[in-house]
Amino acid sequence: MKLKAIILLCGLSVSVAFAQKKADRKDHERWQQYAKYYMEIDMDVNTNRFTGVQKLEYTNNSPDELDKVFYHLYFNAFQPGSMMDVRSRTIDDPDRRVGDRISKLSDDEIGYQKILSLKQNGKDVTYKVEGTVLEVSLNEPIKPGQKVTFDMNFEGQVPVQIRRTGRDNAEGVRYTMTQWFPKLAEYDYQGWHADEYIGREFYGVWGDFEVKISIDKDYVVGGTGYLQNPLEIGHGYEDKGQTVKQKVKNGKLTWHFVAPNVHDFAWAADPDYIHDKLTMKNGMELHFFHQKGQNEENWEKLMPLAEKAFEYANKHFGQYPYKQFSVIQGGDGGMEYPMSTMITGMRGSLLGVTVHEAMHDWYHGVLGNNEALHPWMDEGFTSYATSRIISHIAGRDTAEETIENLGMPANGGYLRLATSGVEEPLSTHSDHYHLNGAYGAAAYSKGSVWMSQMGYVIGEKALNKGLLEYFETWKFKHPNPNDVLRVFERVSGLELDWYNEYFVYTTKTIDYGVKQVVGENNRTKVTLERVGLMPMPMDVVVTYKDGTKEVHYMALRMMRGEKPAETNDPRVVHPDWPWTHPTYEFTINRPASEIASVEIDPSGRMADVNRENNVWKAEAIDSKK
Repeated sequence: MKLKAIILLCGLSVSVAFAQKKADRKDHERWQQYAKYYMEIDMDVNTNRFTGVQKLEYTNNSPDELDKVFYHLYFNAFQPGSMMDVRSRTIDDPDRRVGDRISKLSDDEIGYQKILSLKQNGKDVTYKVEGTVLEVSLNEPIKPGQKVTFDMNFEGQVPVQIRRTGRDNAEGVRYTMTQWFPKLAEYDYQGWHADEYIGREFYGVWGDFEVKISIDKDYVVGGTGYLQNPLEIGHGYEDKGQTVKQKVKNGKLTWHFVAPNVHDFAWAADPDYIHDKLTMKNGMELHFFHQKGQNEENWEKLMPLAEKAFEYANKHFGQYPYKQFSVIQGGDGGMEYPMSTMITGMRGSLLGVTVHEAMHDWYHGVLGNNEALHPWMDEGFTSYATSRIISHIAGRDTAEETIENLGMPANGGYLRLATSGVEEPLSTHSDHYHLNGAYGAAAYSKGSVWMSQMGYVIGEKALNKGLLEYFETWKFKHPNPNDVLRVFERVSGLELDWYNEYFVYTTKTIDYGVKQVVGENNRTKVTLERVGLMPMPMDVVVTYKDGTKEVHYMALRMMRGEKPAETNDPRVVHPDWPWTHPTYEFTINRPASEIASVEIDPSGRMADVNRENNVWKAEAIDSKK
């Protein structure tokens, strides 16, 4: 049995026990649950508390009958003794933004979400709160294809800014309202995903949101979705020449947002926000919310650069499906949400963080893989895309013309991880990494290398085609690691099972070397060796003393094919290299005296942990004579 199959079965053994009354179905079938939220929120800016009414229409599109549902209550993590608090105080390398701060919060500083009532189709249901999860026992099971309505009354207190969400952050933003409402957990082909919140990643149900937020009239609100009542609000949402007639009730304005086909809803509010808007050539609107008098020059510079980023992303990674995106000053770093991001605004440059968080809207926001279980598919792919976009804006990108200089910056972070002794497989659940540092390097750096190295394996043209096909095929469908791999198999015609089996499910590393170059009359024999445990195809570039180059290519036998030539240099395709063989010999039909160097992967796209043995140079031999 293949390694990935073993791991999949282990994962399913857990979810089968947790899933409810599984029906027979084919493994390849995929379905999505659907949630329609209607919420009204009343915020008290003096007490930092809010009351909420939530109506949730939930459609069970699975083939399974459900007798329970689960909600996330993320704000409950910001209480002394919570799992997030204890984890932060006991992990060897705690996040400095949290540390032991939660343990020291007073009653008026903690976060909480309290459920005041909950009904299923108009009848009270039994529920209990377990930390950051609300467990609901249903009066009647939800049958396959059935729709039910849950009516909830709840209240919350916004925690002092700790991690992503909260109030009064270090830059003075009053409210960063993320993870703020009771959110239904996702149920998919692996069962329920009612993970406790300890500060990692998210996974949610696709749905439509209609949200009304009542807050002090002086506050400006930005976030997920389209504002439905701009002429009642003003604050820069209305178009020029329109007359604003604010509807103020009890000193508050009610902001009415609609967000179609998203899996979360986030917002931020502050009385000192400046609201700027840029309409792109395609009609899409970019909104910017930032503190008055803080770094305004860089916020102004950001706007046209953000437009360039979206234009490039639409062309190379898939067409953004919404008509709006908001960049909002808030939070404690940079964090992605559908149609929006929260970033800290006092930076020398805002471009890098904005591009990274905006690109999350492709991978986190639209593709929406299980980020808790496979964070590298979001963070890593986003980091890869960010590097390409930043290079493009700076005029350094060469991805469409040549393979030179395509070794991604993330390689360095991954190589440090791979030689650190603390690496864990990419298949590790994000919550369960032993170290924060190991999680970050794996999810961001190794995940990025997964994609850039794929270009080495299948060729850049196939990679670029696959990036677009992946987005089109799997948008709004929660893809998994097998799904993305199959896309690249289709566009390349190669078998790629081995790639995930080694690079995702193990920590085995790549290390190849040029072992020997020996002249034999008018020919030269080259011996390569595989030092590391992960096999890879070989691009070996021979440079002659007259300046010409020749590529010698060996596919892995288990690839069942070869990638196309990527340069204009002559290429010799040699017989496949079986992974069982530690060495490989091939012959160059020119004498050794004419060879200047023999180098494995001069493009730097292969994540070889020791590149010192990748090159043989004639000058080094000549100097010893």
